[in-house]
Amino acid sequence: MASNHVLYESGTQLAMHLPMTHDAMPVGVPSDLYFHVVEQSTIATSITDLKANIIYANNAFTRVTGYEADEVIGKNESILSDHNTPKMVYQALWGRLQQKKTWNGVLVNRRKDGTRYLADVTIAPVLNADGEVTHYLGMHRDVTDMHRLEQQVLNQKTLIESVINLAPMAIAVLNTEGRIELDNLEYKALMSDSRGGEPARLILDALKKQHGGRAVGRDFNAMEVCIEMSYGRKARWYACSGTWFKESDERAESFFERANADHLLLVASDITDMKAQQDVVRSNAMRAILAKQELIQSLREVLSGAAFQLQGPLNVMGAVVQMLKQREEPGGCTSSMIEALDQALDTGHETVAMLEACKPAEPVEDVSSVDLNELLRDVISISGERIQQLGVVLDWLPETDLPLMQGRAWKLRGAFKQLVDNALDALERTEGRHRELRVRTESGDGMIKVHICDSGPGIPEDQRRRIFEPFFTTKRDESASGMGLPTCQNVISEHSGMIWVENSVLGGVCLRLQFSNHADSYGDGI
Repeated sequence: MASNHVLYESGTQLAMHLPMTHDAMPVGVPSDLYFHVVEQSTIATSITDLKANIIYANNAFTRVTGYEADEVIGKNESILSDHNTPKMVYQALWGRLQQKKTWNGVLVNRRKDGTRYLADVTIAPVLNADGEVTHYLGMHRDVTDMHRLEQQVLNQKTLIESVINLAPMAIAVLNTEGRIELDNLEYKALMSDSRGGEPARLILDALKKQHGGRAVGRDFNAMEVCIEMSYGRKARWYACSGTWFKESDERAESFFERANADHLLLVASDITDMKAQQDVVRSNAMRAILAKQELIQSLREVLSGAAFQLQGPLNVMGAVVQMLKQREEPGGCTSSMIEALDQALDTGHETVAMLEACKPAEPVEDVSSVDLNELLRDVISISGERIQQLGVVLDWLPETDLPLMQGRAWKLRGAFKQLVDNALDALERTEGRHRELRVRTESGDGMIKVHICDSGPGIPEDQRRRIFEPFFTTKRDESASGMGLPTCQNVISEHSGMIWVENSVLGGVCLRLQFSNHADSYGDGI
């Protein structure tokens, strides 16, 4: 401060040097107070003449620039300038000052030791009573550390965003209200392709359904969901993971009392191709299981048919034997005939019993929650090759939120396979006509309904009442046993359901299935 006092021995002299009128001085404020305020300020302050020559610099100026006051008094402010500041910045600065307006901006300055720093500068023109500029008041502070911190944060943000955008999975951050606060390019692409709006909402709704209606409030990992796509595109499968985390509140009112907000980081990886490969393996496995199931059922049908065919003549023979016994005369010739018929009857009954004993047992299956959409999707997948070979147009119309029901999945899957096979058999008999198969599910009034309709030749009205009779068939194929629909009817009845046939708007027939959606109604036949 000794150098400052060389020019200004007191605050009064400083105030007198500047063009401040007596009226501008606040009443009751000592004239040297301004000097002490500026001297003790933490902001580097300097005063220059109109040519930017320094006539005053405070202590903070020395701390920031490294120059003592006596080293800069009489020197131009340009001693702080650095070539890294573009000339256009200085041109804008002087243009503003020439308009008698304050300029504020950031400059790259150079300290006495040659190091550079960023200065947040404010320069204001000092006007006299006539409104003429007499001096310039400059104030600046070192914002290098703040700039460095901002750049680090910005660089980290850019790095994180680049990594997220380059990630091959959809990523989104949601707040507790479900609003997206951050997403990546893959998520935006998914949003443009998905049907029904926000993919995150679709994913969380699907997960909620898997959890029995409960909200997903905990972390989860690699949970698979299917999302329907728009514009006729195939549905995609995603493996989804979610992590909840807390984020500090950025509002000013939360400075002293920290408030945290919950957010969900949602990551969805496209596993459609992997799922397709798994579906091929699964379809082959299901095809093998259903083929074995059909073989067992065919054997049971053949043996039951053989036993049924034998039982008729045996019943006639038994009646004849009873008649002969009533007419038998002691010592007559009919005794040997009755004895032979009794032996034949015994042999016949043994054969029927043997046939019944040879019937393979039905597979044991536990009751569980089943999704009829999933079972029908499996059947359609298994029958896909035949559907393509026949040139059948498939209309698969599943209800999105179809309720689950209690049942035996393999039995129901087998019944649906039989019904779809019957429809394809009918379509195969339509030469030169449009072939269409429509499979639809819906729910309402406590019921789950399935409709399997075709554009085949149909079934004559007089035969519709008999199609569920054992051994009755409308097929010309001699290998048809006529037990397919009766078996399906038994499976559906076991699940407290009903099946009937109606005319189809497609021109053929439509099989309607209906199951109760009330938990207490399941299991009566199971």
